Amino acid sequence: MSSNTLAKTAPAAAGPPAHAGEDRPRIVGRPRIGQWLAVAVVLVLLALAARSVVRNDAFQWDVVADYFTSASVLRGLGLTLWLTALVMALGFALGTLLAVMRLSANPVLRAVSWGYVWLFRSMPILVQLLFWFNIGALYPHILGIRTVDLFGPITVAIIGLTLHEAAYAAEVVRGGILSVDRGQIEAAQALGLSRFRRWRRIILPQAMRSIVPPAGNMLIGTLKGTSIVSVIAVQDLLYSVQLVYHRTYQVIPMLLVATLWYVVVTSLLSAGQFYVERHYARGSERTR
Repeated sequence: MSSNTLAKTAPAAAGPPAHAGEDRPRIVGRPRIGQWLAVAVVLVLLALAARSVVRNDAFQWDVVADYFTSASVLRGLGLTLWLTALVMALGFALGTLLAVMRLSANPVLRAVSWGYVWLFRSMPILVQLLFWFNIGALYPHILGIRTVDLFGPITVAIIGLTLHEAAYAAEVVRGGILSVDRGQIEAAQALGLSRFRRWRRIILPQAMRSIVPPAGNMLIGTLKGTSIVSVIAVQDLLYSVQLVYHRTYQVIPMLLVATLWYVVVTSLLSAGQFYVERHYARGSERTR
């Protein structure tokens, strides 16, 4: 039998039967009536809340607009930003030193670092500020100078906030260093890199992936936490608006001025934190 004959007598390839798809059951999702009803209720409540805030004359939005960019408020905002930046820089510098001491092979350094972190994390920040503000009761003179002349309100705020911040920064930095794979450090040692170059080129760049997120949260927390220095008469943003409403009795609109400025600055810092995290997450699985 020839090949042509085989080609003619071979059965045709089996294909899908006509209209086969019409017999398959269709999967229809259940209507999510409850979900859409919940969304509608939430939207209605948000709209009512927004309407009550906008239409309520007690908020005095015209007063908020008048004082939002006033000179006294902007001076208070500037001091708040300056204090936040200085405290974060000093706090992380001291915290990094404490973290290195905690990871040291020297038991004395480890004990000192652990004791510092334990002590300053145990004391509320307000108690620390009041303690430093009244340090003159314990030491009236330091190096022949009256303590009250050395420790003014701003100096007390810097010392108290920095010591408090360093205790938390030490744990953040220590956790970031411990997150670096031990094999990376051993490989750097095998290449003969010095201790400084190992820290600068190998450990810290990888540790920053774990350090940046909590550090960003600490920065935002410090920005808001500086409002506590108003109790020792430091003219930050909150104290500046307090001076105004003590004179004008417009408490609610002035508190709104401070709140809106905190929201604006916090939003900018959150956006910056996002890009810094994305920079240090390059090459990792968390990169998007």
